[in-house]
This record gives sequence, C-alpha cells and structure tokens, in this order.
Amino acid sequence: MIEIKKLHKSFGSNKVLRGVNLDIDTGETLVIIGRSGCGKSVLIKHIVGLLYPEEGYVKVEGKIVSEMDMKELYELRTKFGFLFQGSALFDSMTVEENISLPLVESKKKFSIAEIDKKVAEKLEMVGMSGAQLMKPAELSGGMKKRVALARALITDPDFIFYDEPTTGLDPIMSDSIDDLIKDLTDKLNATSIVVTHDMYSVKNVANQVAMMHDGKIHFIGTPSDLLSSNDSTIKDFIKRTE
Repeated sequence: MIEIKKLHKSFGSNKVLRGVNLDIDTGETLVIIGRSGCGKSVLIKHIVGLLYPEEGYVKVEGKIVSEMDMKELYELRTKFGFLFQGSALFDSMTVEENISLPLVESKKKFSIAEIDKKVAEKLEMVGMSGAQLMKPAELSGGMKKRVALARALITDPDFIFYDEPTTGLDPIMSDSIDDLIKDLTDKLNATSIVVTHDMYSVKNVANQVAMMHDGKIHFIGTPSDLLSSNDSTIKDFIKRTE
C-alpha cells in the first residue's frame, strides 16, 4: 500500500503540491489525471524517492520514503517498475540488452542463462517473443512501448508506474496497450499507477481515478463516478481531452 499525507512541494515561488492526500491500495490500478503542470509527475517522483517533501510524507508498505537511508531506498526501488512516456530505450542496444539492463546493474548477480530466460519470459508476456536481437530503430511505436514494458517488468516489481503509456499511438495500438496493462495487472497482482491524459485509457484500465487540480487531489473515485460528475472542473477537463 502507498499512503500519501499532506504532501507539500514548491520550486521557488511555484507551489506545485499543496497538501496532497491519497491512498493507493495493494493490487489496485489507479489512474492519475490532470492538466499539464498540475503536479502529477512531481507526485510520482516523491513516491519513488527522487524528490523529498517540504511537509507531509509518502509511506510505501508502512515506511516513510523520505526517512529511508540509501540502502533502504535502493531496496525499495527494486520493487518499482517504470514505463517512461517515450519508452526511453537505448538506440545502440538490442532489445535483449535494453530489457536486461536492470538485471545487469543489480547488486544481485544473475548468470547469462538466468538473464536470457527472464528476458524471453517478459517478451512473451508483452507479445514480443523472438525480438531479442532487434534494435529500437526497427520497432514501431507500439512495439517500443511493449519492449519498454518488458524492461519495467524484468525485476518482477510490486509496483508498476506507467507515464502516458498511450501517447503518440494510434487508437488501435492504444487499445492494445490498455488491454496489456489490464492483463498484466490481473496476472501479476501488481499495484499499477497510470499517469495519462487519455480518457479512453481511464475508462479501460482504472479501478480508481484521482484527478489533480491546483496541487491537490480534486477528485477520487471510480471511472463511472468521474464521468457522471457535475463538477465544473472535471467536466471542463474531460471536454478538453476528448
């Protein structure tokens, strides 16, 4: 479980987070929405320990992230998988080299056979079996997302973060990625946090939706609650993103 209480963060005179309160239950798929600059990415960076709050705290599995020493923080991060918005694959590496990088850099030593097996398993999981020797330049946008997701899964994380997973994809491929997120959530029982502007993804993958506005959680509830809301801020956001 992730527990966020009264979280505040400023950058100079810009108050980005203004008392965020949010609980993310184990095994839940939470979608976080909100306009650009509302603090979604800043919030995620606090969860993974890349930023520290001025007030409030983030607890992951009962431990306050900002109070962890470097060893504890490293151990926590091994429980996180992250799908970056632009996939963030290294062009000079093969698919296998990209996916295996977290294992190669891990303090735990894996044999070549173990790495090969895990890479093959994750590629099969995302529908990309046999792509080990391909380079990113040979992949479509959707294929890159799948490879990047395989890399996010390679350490068998308890928490998976998806940053705009369908941005730049056509509607058919977007639906495919949404289906993959749902399928993986069911299979892995991982806690998934999805940051998106795509209202179709909200409808397709979310158990719960949190909308950020003016540095706070403006709404928390189910997708149907969101879509049926008469709140003017919510209605305006949905209108702008459809």
